[in-house]
Amino acid sequence: MMVSVAYFVLYFIVFAALLLLLLFNRRRYSARVTYFPHISILIAARNEEHNILACLQAIAVLDYPTEKIEVLIGDDASTDRTRVLVEAFIQNKPGYTCVPIAGTVGMAKGKANVLAQLARKASSNIFLFTDADIKVPPTWVKAMLAGLDDKVGVVTGLTTVTGNRLFDKMQRMDWLFSIGLMQVFSDLNMPVTTMGNNMLLTRKAYEEVGGFENIPFSITEDIAIFNQILKQGYGFRNLYDSKVLAWSAPAPGYGALLEQRKRWMRGSVFMPRYMFALFVLHSAYYPVLIPFFVKASLGIALGIAAVKLLLQSVFMHICLKRLHRGASWWQYIAFELYLLVTTFVLILYFFLPTKVNWKGRKY
Repeated sequence: MMVSVAYFVLYFIVFAALLLLLLFNRRRYSARVTYFPHISILIAARNEEHNILACLQAIAVLDYPTEKIEVLIGDDASTDRTRVLVEAFIQNKPGYTCVPIAGTVGMAKGKANVLAQLARKASSNIFLFTDADIKVPPTWVKAMLAGLDDKVGVVTGLTTVTGNRLFDKMQRMDWLFSIGLMQVFSDLNMPVTTMGNNMLLTRKAYEEVGGFENIPFSITEDIAIFNQILKQGYGFRNLYDSKVLAWSAPAPGYGALLEQRKRWMRGSVFMPRYMFALFVLHSAYYPVLIPFFVKASLGIALGIAAVKLLLQSVFMHICLKRLHRGASWWQYIAFELYLLVTTFVLILYFFLPTKVNWKGRKY
């Protein structure tokens, strides 16, 4: 009982501190770009016939000089119509190239291998990475460039999911809530991670670590290269702003969501200890709360649950407001129920002795 009480006290102190930091320690970066360097956009695509055209159409309307954009799409042995659709779209678009991926380079596998080969073909000094199921906003490039300076090697944007189903909305809130937690640390200049579907790397930083092909294989290749670049002394910036808000296709079902989150949880062990500790503290809430419900009075238990819901909802509301979005009051309650179920299922699923299924391949 005393252990549970101590846990809840710690949980609420930590979360209140995070909320205060979110409110009063926000870093801002100017979206004004005074020069327009050549850039290379790198996209790994494998069996993305349902998403790739929306991705490329979003890139085609970027608010950036067309002649200074190079788009490299790596077709990773797709067995559907991905390559056909890409090649049809890029006809008469001289800045676009579809690169059939054959063989591997160095230690790279899967997506990391595709990106390693695309980076070798890129001609600019700035690499922007996104995924084939992502739609970036027109302001993306300029806003990402605004996060650069001479010391920064990695700039990370913001991604969430589209969709009108309740399941999609819960995923969207989950993404923005988790990234909001990471942003608090980033604004304290404490590195956490990057996201490979919305990431900028300078060529100099990328080449100094030897590229993806010289990094031990990780199913979360973005975290791996982020950590290596920071080890070389480069700085980072994470941007929580609508100008860099990209949209991903949601996980279509709960099975796909579990596969996605298991892959992310595999990568979370490579995060800094303070971030890993925060996720453990957050994930342990329900396993601690439910036994506490049995032992404590109903009023106390419900009070603890209500405080958590309030703090979490305020945090989520601020995150949404900064992106000029909102949610109905019932969605905050639904999100709490979504977290309750997902936390337990994910903990069990993560420890199952199964490989991660990613784009039809198992790791």
